[in-house]
This record gives sequence, C-alpha cells and structure tokens, in this order.
Amino acid sequence: MDRLLFGLGNPGKGYAETRHNAGWQVLDHLLAGDPLATGFRRTRLVHGEVADLRIGDLKCVLVKPASFMNLVGPVYVRALEVYDLPPERALVLVDDFALPFGRTRLRADGRHAGHNGLRSLEQSLGSTDYPRLRLGIGPMPEAARWAEWVLKRYDATQKRALPDLLHRGAEAARLWAREGLEAAANRFNGEA
Repeated sequence: MDRLLFGLGNPGKGYAETRHNAGWQVLDHLLAGDPLATGFRRTRLVHGEVADLRIGDLKCVLVKPASFMNLVGPVYVRALEVYDLPPERALVLVDDFALPFGRTRLRADGRHAGHNGLRSLEQSLGSTDYPRLRLGIGPMPEAARWAEWVLKRYDATQKRALPDLLHRGAEAARLWAREGLEAAANRFNGEA
C-alpha cells in the first residue's frame, strides 16, 4: 500500500450526516467519484471499514474506524502497522469548527486543539507529527456548546454548500497523495 487516508467520524446511522463525520463524508465522496474503487468492507485487522482506491499510480487504502471519535487512536496506529506505513504516508481527515465552512487546511503537524479524535490519535501515536486535512465546518455560534453542535446535522445553508466542501476535501487528499503535503497545502490552504 502506498498511502492511507484515515477519516475521523462516529459509527452509526445517527451520526452519518453530522458535522463531526466530515472526514468520513470526504472518503465516501472519493469513492463515489471512482467506478473502479472497492466499496467499504468491514475488517477486524484495523477494527473498522476499509476501501481500496487508486490515485494515479498509487494504491491507497481508506479507513473508517469502528470506534467512536475519542477512541480512534489505537485504530490509527493499528492501521499504520497493518499496512506497514509511517505516519507521513497517512493523511488524517478531520472536521474543524474553527475554520469557516468549506475551507480546508493541510498541516504536517500540530496540536489537537481540543478535538477528541486528534487527542486520542496523538496519545496512541505518542506524537503530534502526522499529516492532517482539516475540513472547515464553522463558524460555530457563540452560544453553542461544541460537543453538541458538531454532533448535529448541517444547517440548510451548510447542506447546500456541502458538495463543494466534500469535493475540495477529496481533491486536497488526491493532490496530497500524488504530490505531497506542500503542494496540496499551497493549493488548498487558501480561501474556499
């Protein structure tokens, strides 16, 4: 395997269309755009669902962990072991309510910024050095509690703009796989 795309989200139909599952939604968008890709299938190897996708000449595996957001770290580390990849060849796709809706930001490292999925990942990996693609789902209303707000479905305005966010996230992931983080960040870290 050449690359791994690791989407953060929560399992279960009740979470499927929530803001917190933006990482999974981008993975689904990637697969929908490639008729040769395999669909997601459950596997015990990484405690989740995996799918295979080609990006140019690269073989990529997409992973949706079966654990809830705050327990994804061990699944991420296990996926790296199973596919024999270092963290720099595995992109984490994650929602970010601090970014305006539709914006994306690629980074090679950084802190979890209060995101429980990233916190779990960093605790299990023992490092903050791993590439991540942050998907803008904000701004969050001032009076909202973040834990409740991210677990709600997109509002009407966001739902209309969601296809653009998913497309932008998928294209950023593809470019990261083909040309690396710097090239993808130069193109996708600006305005949406």
